[in-house]
Amino acid sequence: MSSTHRNDVSREQVLAYRVAAHGFGRSSTTPEVLVLGAQDTPHGAARTALAARGASADGMESVWSFRGAPHLHRREELAALAAALWPVDDTDATARINTSAIKDGAKLGLEAFRATAEAFRTAVTAPMAKGEVSTAVSASVPESLTYWCAPCGAQHISGLLFQQAGLPGAVRVGTAGSGTVLEPLEPRLPMPSEASGTAGLIRAYLRFLGPATPAEVAKHLGTKPTVVKSVWPDELEEVRIEGRKAWLPAADLDALLAARKQDLVRLLPPGDPFLQARDRALLVPDKSREKEIWRPLGAPGALLVGAELAGTWRAKAAGRRLDVTVTPFALLAPAVRKTLEAEAEAVASARGAADVRLLFADDAS
Repeated sequence: MSSTHRNDVSREQVLAYRVAAHGFGRSSTTPEVLVLGAQDTPHGAARTALAARGASADGMESVWSFRGAPHLHRREELAALAAALWPVDDTDATARINTSAIKDGAKLGLEAFRATAEAFRTAVTAPMAKGEVSTAVSASVPESLTYWCAPCGAQHISGLLFQQAGLPGAVRVGTAGSGTVLEPLEPRLPMPSEASGTAGLIRAYLRFLGPATPAEVAKHLGTKPTVVKSVWPDELEEVRIEGRKAWLPAADLDALLAARKQDLVRLLPPGDPFLQARDRALLVPDKSREKEIWRPLGAPGALLVGAELAGTWRAKAAGRRLDVTVTPFALLAPAVRKTLEAEAEAVASARGAADVRLLFADDAS
């Protein structure tokens, strides 16, 4: 971990830096933060994240990537992403899939990923329902990678392994009604033989969600800090965020030190790249507010004002109209409320709604 001298930065500088790095200024339809993809949980969230940045979904594919979660990624980057997300060693592989359901199977490490990815490539040659693919893959992998599912009366592969092996297994993720459909990625991605580009992926996290620590990067990848430290990139700069050590690429230090809050308002969906930072106490110092934004189930979207998360929001379809209800944490300025009208329209457009109605919860506005 390289450092030449101490740089002290404030929380406000870090947040302003991230807002600029994420492309919320809408100066590009292909913001660089998309190297990290846009998580699509719940379905449709990724397109809302793109709308918040004025970005287009053209040329993007839906795949299972970070921690096996569905993301939109640029098509031309998928081969490199598959190699970068491939576990660096057996310890890394075991850490990513170590659940009580396959405690012994997780010890297979890299072999668990290889066997599952190969099973995907054999099974998925045309569009198939996720359940069909799961049945085929479960029958092809070592039994220790599966568990007995009483409700289904069948032996299932671990979902955590199944979805993390999807990208190296060269499958894309689609929907049909309320179901998930898997189909082969074309052109076919090469099967990773070993991890490649992992340090570059870590560098991307540090650039867009940094300054950050190895432990925070490890949470994003679903692995252990010791694994991340073993492939920690060079040419980083150490900074102190109000006394706490963290790192970012040295090339981005000047941008961090010069960062200033922008006058903008955005509606971020659950799982937005900005919300993927693991230092949540930095983003939202109030613990109760943090729990409101990052709920384990049914999380709302987040209202971004300037560089602060200033509330939550939810959308509900009412015929062809979309009702967007904003719950601010404090009284919003009239200019912010006015700007939110346009932002609600952007959300509606991303979700294919013909009309939108903006509402405010009564308790804070």
